[in-house]
Amino acid sequence: MVPPGDIFGIIPTWVGVYLTLIVAAGISSYMIYHRVFRLVLQGKAAARFDRPWERLSGAAAIVLGQRKVLQRVGTTDPRSRKIDLAGLGHASIFWGFLSFTLSYAIFIFGNSLWHPFAETLLTGMGVKVFSIYLDIFAVVILAALIWGIARRWLARPHRLSFDLTRNPDAVVVVGMTAALMVATLLVHAFYVAAEGEGPEASVIVGGVIAGWFAAAGLSVAAASALQEVFWWVHLAIILGFAIYIPFSKHIHMVAAPLNAYFRSLEPRGTLETIDLENAERFGAGRVQDFTWKQLLDGYACAVCGRCSDACPANFTGKVLSPMHIVENLKEHMITIGHQGPRSPDHVEPQPIIDHAIPEQAIWDCVSCGACMEECPVVVEHVPTIIDLRRNLVLEESKIPETGMNALLSMEQRGHPWRGTQFSRTDWAQGLEVPTMAENPEAEVLFWVGCTAALEQRSQGIARSMAKVLKSAGVNFAILGEEETCTGDPARRMGNEYLFQILAQQNVETMNQYNVQTVVTICPHCFNTIKNEYPQFGGSYEVLHYSQYVDRLIQQGRVKPVRMMDATVAYHDSCYLGRHNGVYDEPRNVARAIPGLKLVEMEPRCRERGFCCGAGGGHMWIEESQGDRINHVRTDHFLETDADTVGVSCPFCLQMMTEGIQSKGRDGEKQARDVLEILADSLEE
Repeated sequence: MVPPGDIFGIIPTWVGVYLTLIVAAGISSYMIYHRVFRLVLQGKAAARFDRPWERLSGAAAIVLGQRKVLQRVGTTDPRSRKIDLAGLGHASIFWGFLSFTLSYAIFIFGNSLWHPFAETLLTGMGVKVFSIYLDIFAVVILAALIWGIARRWLARPHRLSFDLTRNPDAVVVVGMTAALMVATLLVHAFYVAAEGEGPEASVIVGGVIAGWFAAAGLSVAAASALQEVFWWVHLAIILGFAIYIPFSKHIHMVAAPLNAYFRSLEPRGTLETIDLENAERFGAGRVQDFTWKQLLDGYACAVCGRCSDACPANFTGKVLSPMHIVENLKEHMITIGHQGPRSPDHVEPQPIIDHAIPEQAIWDCVSCGACMEECPVVVEHVPTIIDLRRNLVLEESKIPETGMNALLSMEQRGHPWRGTQFSRTDWAQGLEVPTMAENPEAEVLFWVGCTAALEQRSQGIARSMAKVLKSAGVNFAILGEEETCTGDPARRMGNEYLFQILAQQNVETMNQYNVQTVVTICPHCFNTIKNEYPQFGGSYEVLHYSQYVDRLIQQGRVKPVRMMDATVAYHDSCYLGRHNGVYDEPRNVARAIPGLKLVEMEPRCRERGFCCGAGGGHMWIEESQGDRINHVRTDHFLETDADTVGVSCPFCLQMMTEGIQSKGRDGEKQARDVLEILADSLEE
C-alpha cells in the first residue's frame, strides 16, 4: 500500500499521518481509561498475577490461536442439530485483523515516514508476497462479514436472538470493517491502474479490479488521484475505528486478551473464600464489592450469546441470562460512574440487584458452569453470581424459603435433609463397615456424604461402594456420626459463614485421624473437599469413586463378571465433568461391566452436558418458572432409546428418577448409578 505524495504538495505525508494518529490515539486512550480502566480499578484486589508463564502461554492459545472460539467448530449444535462452523468466521476476521494491523505498521506508518521501510524490513519479494496475501485476505474477510450478517440478521440462530446480540452496534462495526477491506482493495486497484510499479503492483484481486477500471476508460491521472483519496480514507477508517471502540462492544478487543491472561487457574468448581473477620462487606451488592477481574469480565464479553444459549436455566425459560449478568453490571458501572474512594458505608445512586440484575436471575443459577465452558473470552459468570448471592444472604437475609429451610437444617443437624429419619450409619447395617474411630489405620476414608447416607434411594449407592471396596480388599473406613455436610450447598446458596463452620469442623476431624486419601460418592463433596478444603488446611488426595474404582479395575482388584443386559445412556455430572474434567473414568467403569452397552446423549454430553437441575443449591431451591431442568434432561435421555440412564452422582440420580416418573416411563426406564450396576456385576 504505497503512500501518496505530500499533502497539497507542501506538507509531508508522514506529518499528516502522525498528527492524525496522535489525535486519534489520544482520544481513544483517554476514553478507554475513563470508560474502562478507571472504573474497573474500583474493584477489590484479586490474586491473578501468579504463574506468569502459564498465564501467558494459555492466553496466547486463547487469543492468538482462537482456541475457545474454534472449540465447537465441526461439532453438532445442540439446538439446531447442524454442524457448527460459526467460529471459523470469527477466527478468519481476527487473524485478518492481526495481519492488517501489522500491514498498517509497515506500509502506512513505516513507509510514510521512510519510503524504503517495507522493502528494507521484508525485502522486495517479502513485500510482494505480503501484499498479495493482504489483497486476497481482504476478500476472505468480506466473505466472512457477509456470512456473519446473513447469519445474524437472516438465519438468526437462537444464541443471536437475544436483545443484546441484536444491537445495531454490530452492524456499525461490520460496516466499518467492510469499508476498510473495500478501501484496501480500491487502493490496490487504483495504484495498479495508475501504472504503479514495484512489488506492490503484483496484487491479484486489485489487479483484476484495475483491469475493470481501465476497460471503463479510467485515466492514469484519475486513478492516481483516486489512489491518494482512498489511501487517506483507509487511514481515516482505521483511526475512526480506534476512537469508536471504547464506546462499542468491540472494547472486548482490548479487554479480552487481558481477561485471558488473568483467567482463574484453579479448577472451575473452586470459589474464593471470604475473610469473614476482616471483610468490609459480605458478597457483592455494589460495584466496589466485586473484584477488578469480575468488573473486567463485562468489557471482555463479546456479546456472542454462547453462554446464555448453553445455560440450562435460560434454556428452560428462567429469567437468568449469564450474558446479561456481566453486561448489565458493566452498563450499571458506566452509568453511575466512578464512585470515589472505597467506603463500606457508601451507597450507590442506583442499586445493582433488581435494577441492573433481577434478583430472580441470581437464584436461577444452578452453577453448572456451562456458561464458562462456552465463553470464548474466559468470562467467569458463576463466581460473580455467587458473590451476588452472598450479599443477598449475608447482608440482606434474602433467600428462597426452601433454600432457607435447607440451610437451617445444615446449621442445626449438620445436613440439608429436613425430615429424614435415618442416622449417618443406618445405610451400613449388616455390612460391617468400620468407622475411623474403630479403624484409625484405614488407608482410605470413604466419604459417604449427606445424600447417600440420609436419602433412602441414594443409600443404595453407599452400599454398592462398600461392596466394591470390600471386593477389592481395600482397607477403608467411614467417619460415621463424626461426618457432617461438606458445606457445598451452603456455599453455593451464598451462606459463606455456615460453609466455613462446616468445612473447618470436617477438616479438624480428618486431620485428627491423619487422613491421606478420601474417596467420595458425590461429585459435590468431591469438588469441595478437593478444591476448597485446602483453603482451610485440609489437603488430601481426593478421588471420586469413578476415578478410584477405575484404578482398581485396571489393577485387576475389581473384576465384574456377571452379565448385565442393559443399554445405558451416561449423564455427566457438572461437578465431576465440567468443573473437574472427569469424563473418561466413569465411562471406563461402565465399559468394564460385561454385557453393558454404553451410549451417549449426543450432542449434550461430556463438556456440553446438560445439568440435571440440582446444582447451586437447587436440590432444595424450587425452580421459578418455565420447564423443570431435570424434565428437559430426561427428554434427552429418552431420545436415546436406552433403558437406563447412568449417573455418578446422588443428586443426578434423584433428579433423573423424578424426571422419568414425571414422563410416565418409570415402568420401562430407570435411573441407576454406574456404581450400583458395577456392584451387581461382582461375584457374591
